[in-house]
Amino acid sequence: MSKFDDLPEVRRRGLERMEQVYGFDMTDGSGDFFRYTADHLFADIWNRPGLSDRDRRLLLIGLLAGSGGHDVLTIQVPAAYAAGELDEDELREIVIFLCHYAGWPNGARLSSIVEDTIAKARRRGADG
Repeated sequence: MSKFDDLPEVRRRGLERMEQVYGFDMTDGSGDFFRYTADHLFADIWNRPGLSDRDRRLLLIGLLAGSGGHDVLTIQVPAAYAAGELDEDELREIVIFLCHYAGWPNGARLSSIVEDTIAKARRRGADG
């Protein structure tokens, strides 16, 4: 039983997928922006065959780094790490690679996000 069972099927699928992709609890929202995000992007696009979640995440991280989407990178990088899609070495390699294509300032900001993600995960691990 899902906490979203009382919602229409497409919204339930979207919210469940959002939780899976982001790694944190979601609640239903209102308005057209939320509807397109949950019902189209997550219920449909993130569930399409052809690319793995890791593939989608790599594409998204590259796009966000190149376009200065650092606020969204603070969600996507930790989620990819927590889901086991990208490990510490892979995240650091992404930084080095993207610095040369997305520009050093964008790469430096991505590096900060990556290192912060790793440090937080290690602290949580040390805390038990």
